[in-house]
Amino acid sequence: MLTKAGLAVIDALSTGRDATAAKLATDTEYSQTHLYDVLDVLLESGLLAERRGPNNQRQVHVTDHPVVEAYRSLQAELGHVEWADLLSPATLRVCWYLDEPRRVSEIAARLEITRQSVHKALSPLKHRAMLSPSGPEYALSEDLSPLLAFARAVVRHEHRSQVRALAPSATVEWCDPKRALIRVQTAADTEALEAASDWQLTGLARFAAYGLQFFLAGEPAFWYAPDETLTPADVVCHTLVLDSGSRRVSYAMLLIEKLDIDQETLTETAQWYELESTVAAMYRPLEGAFDVSDDSPVVLPSEAEFTALKKQYGVS
Repeated sequence: MLTKAGLAVIDALSTGRDATAAKLATDTEYSQTHLYDVLDVLLESGLLAERRGPNNQRQVHVTDHPVVEAYRSLQAELGHVEWADLLSPATLRVCWYLDEPRRVSEIAARLEITRQSVHKALSPLKHRAMLSPSGPEYALSEDLSPLLAFARAVVRHEHRSQVRALAPSATVEWCDPKRALIRVQTAADTEALEAASDWQLTGLARFAAYGLQFFLAGEPAFWYAPDETLTPADVVCHTLVLDSGSRRVSYAMLLIEKLDIDQETLTETAQWYELESTVAAMYRPLEGAFDVSDDSPVVLPSEAEFTALKKQYGVS
């Protein structure tokens, strides 16, 4: 996660200027020794670039990285706030979940931290009236959408940097602060993630574990969620996030049918992927209602198509 020192450096350089570590130490009030380490991390991750100035001095400047651009947008729209002082890594993680009203207990459970830690992370925002409380729930005020965009850019960057250290071709398809769904493009990257303890096969590639074997076009998808069990509901949602075409929807329905995944369980998981309406539509034919409405969020199989698919894969 982007540290406070790292954010202070980006803030100091966001106008596009070049600066030495000595100059940044003066601007940010972090020690020059500490900043050398911070600059190395920011350079390696692509947020900064460097050139040599007079007397061969090392000078750095920001790049057009999505994190930098998101921060510039935040400054442009809400420049009266000292964001580098306000935002900690913990606050950025919590901000991810403030796109809609959520309970502190819900955020704590999702981040696997205490409710006290969530309140502490929210405190700087509360004190500046940046939250819209609704009963026991909190969300960012409507005019703070650039902050949400910045928090999400930082989290996505963190996951992308982490996975690309193992699999250079990886792209992040979905993530939150503790989890990531990724694709890779090469067999070598697939092998690297299969050998890594924190990564699990998911999506269509995972169906084989439940007795459903499908041909895969391309490399499989992987799921990062250390210390969590990958559930069938997760696999269904990952399959739909990766491809919501009619064939994948039919396969997802087949897995639901084979494992008898109840709608409440799947809907609870689907909320994190914004798939609630898709799940609701899929259960209608599973319950025998194949009369598809015009406003269905996905293309569903006909009764004959789904019956044939079940017969093909031995699902009763």
